[in-house]
Amino acid sequence: MKPAILVTREVFDDTLAFLAESCDVESNQTDLILAPDELALRAAGKEGILCCLTDAIDAKLLAAAPNLKAVANIAVGYNNIDVAACTARGVMVTNTPGVLDDSTADFAWALMMAAARRVAELDATIRAGKWTHWQLKQWMGIDVHGATLGIIGMGRIGQAIARRATGFDMPVLYCNRTQLPAVVEKRLNARWVSKGELLAQADFVVLQLPYSKETHHLIGAPELATMKPSAILVNTARGGVVDDEALIDALRSGRIRAAGLDVFEGEPRLNPGFLTLDNAVLAPHVASSTDATRARMAMTAAKNLVAALSGAVPPNLLNHDAIKT
Repeated sequence: MKPAILVTREVFDDTLAFLAESCDVESNQTDLILAPDELALRAAGKEGILCCLTDAIDAKLLAAAPNLKAVANIAVGYNNIDVAACTARGVMVTNTPGVLDDSTADFAWALMMAAARRVAELDATIRAGKWTHWQLKQWMGIDVHGATLGIIGMGRIGQAIARRATGFDMPVLYCNRTQLPAVVEKRLNARWVSKGELLAQADFVVLQLPYSKETHHLIGAPELATMKPSAILVNTARGGVVDDEALIDALRSGRIRAAGLDVFEGEPRLNPGFLTLDNAVLAPHVASSTDATRARMAMTAAKNLVAALSGAVPPNLLNHDAIKT
């Protein structure tokens, strides 16, 4: 008998077909976000869940799904999952690292360039019919080439962002829990510094680190106050890493020049103050959203889930202790 699984959000047809080969699949192809009670109801009796970052996998859900053996998240981040609670119940948790590194790095650069050269403002101006003549001192932006790039969080995606800086002749400062090997630093033209030094010296500060209690509001009013007035902040990590209210104040007052943001506190709701700012480029958590990458993410999660339910150790297992429980 095939194990019963729940797919919480719409996925690709080939993903469902792959899962159906070895699982009894209940899928939510309507793509409506399931409320916690509805999610728990549908999870009851299931052995596996293929979920997204919109789904809270917590102790309450685990209590409603006593047969659950594995949760496969279609994301690299997993702050939507109580991993400790899953481990205590022997539920394996997986994510999708690696497959979205380059797409996310590309988008970090898209936000960086858009904020530096005021692309969103220019587009809105033309669409509104407000461009009437050319001027020498019109819509002045700042150069990206030759500027100092600061990256907080130098994992796979951070390093992919840094690699792209080579073509722009940008020295790279990075802040990370551990220093990279010297050969990697040389290849990336990168120097390991403290967060304070990075914030004070970087022209562009890119955040690419997981959200946790330790990184909550890692960038707040004190940190923004140490940045250059000409600096641009880019967040392609997670909402909550930045204190959004403090960032809005910094952008409104000119404390920093601009920001490019793909994530927000409490998303999809966001602080309405952002909507009043011309110097904030806003995107709806889409850094990994390309046809190829999102398809690979879904299939990677599906393979993780099938492996877990077949008795194998899934390739991207986050909580190895769950196997021993």
